[in-house]
Amino acid sequence: MLNIIFASFFLAAFVSACFQSVVFADYQIWSIIVNEIFSAAKSAFTISINLTGMLCLWLGLLKIAEQSGLTDILAKALKPLFKKIMPEVPDNHPAIGSIVMNMAANILGLDNAATPMGLKAMEQLQELNPKKDTATNAQIMFMVINASSVTIIPISILMYRNELGSTNPSAVFIPILLATSLSTLAGFLSVALTQKLPIFNKIVLTYIGGFTVFIFLIAYCFISLDDNMRMSVSTTAGNFILYFIVCTFIFAGLVKKLNVYETFIEGAKQGFDIAVKIIPYLVAMLVAIAAFKASGLLEMFTDSIAWLLQKIGTNTDFIPALPTAIMKPLSGSGARAMMIQALSTYGADSFAGFVASVIQGSTETTFYVLAVYFGAVKIIKTRQALGCALFADFVGIISAIILSYMFYQ
Repeated sequence: MLNIIFASFFLAAFVSACFQSVVFADYQIWSIIVNEIFSAAKSAFTISINLTGMLCLWLGLLKIAEQSGLTDILAKALKPLFKKIMPEVPDNHPAIGSIVMNMAANILGLDNAATPMGLKAMEQLQELNPKKDTATNAQIMFMVINASSVTIIPISILMYRNELGSTNPSAVFIPILLATSLSTLAGFLSVALTQKLPIFNKIVLTYIGGFTVFIFLIAYCFISLDDNMRMSVSTTAGNFILYFIVCTFIFAGLVKKLNVYETFIEGAKQGFDIAVKIIPYLVAMLVAIAAFKASGLLEMFTDSIAWLLQKIGTNTDFIPALPTAIMKPLSGSGARAMMIQALSTYGADSFAGFVASVIQGSTETTFYVLAVYFGAVKIIKTRQALGCALFADFVGIISAIILSYMFYQ
């Protein structure tokens, strides 16, 4: 699948550039595409280098958590669920603890912590993989859930809205929470159905029900706060939880009488190795996406959707937010730029800005996640992973648009 997408992006961009050169005499398009390709290659390397520090930090801390037994405790708490959704992973395997830590970090919006923990989990799952170049069912399930992961505290989105003059930056909190929850549920169910997992039983439904109750409790607590308190609580809670996790890991290590410094160094060494491994995969994916975007095909695709919706008489007030929706699976920074553009152009409290904000918080950068997570373990045959992840993105985007109509005031 990645082979087809990689080639398609380049070839489609070439055809588009040829058309623009011949029909519109736009010869600058070639310079634009080549410059964007070189820029993307440099950006991919920079991302990997910038990620190295965070990988070393969190893999070092995760090593302490593993040695102290914290990850085992978390794994035991979710053991019944994982036996149903990842049956090929043995009981008490260290990958389960890493997966739980990754999901918890994603849920809390702690991206810097989530990625290193996720990469560690993917490496541990790879140890169980009999075909090293092909994704296992467990790896696909983990990747799709990760790519569509629920984010309870969308701190960065609230901050951008606040900086751009929104009178109620946190108005998007509830629709984001609901849309990202639906996206994750869609991703989980799509993988479960393709893998024919027995999910319609008491155990799985109990966990899903508990998660749903948890989400609604968070939503209720957040709604009960006034606008100023919502912004303050979101920012403070995220930073507090992050540092609390760090201290908890270290304290648990001391209780177990570990040499926490040496244990940290041992885990941190793995961070550099992983950062180097993912560079070729990031370069390949980001360069292909850059060529596709620079060719103008992304804009043409957006304009085509807008034209079609107008023809069938659909309300098109959300159309200015579509660039954010289409860009998000391809590029996180690109989608963020599109969101900021919508907020700046139409107003931070405009409907277009509202929809763009909800979309930004309800979906993930699927191609980036795919390249990083599978690239770290040298998997090239991703099977149904991309399709399920994109389906989750689609559900997240549609949910974001519908919920924006329901919640915008």
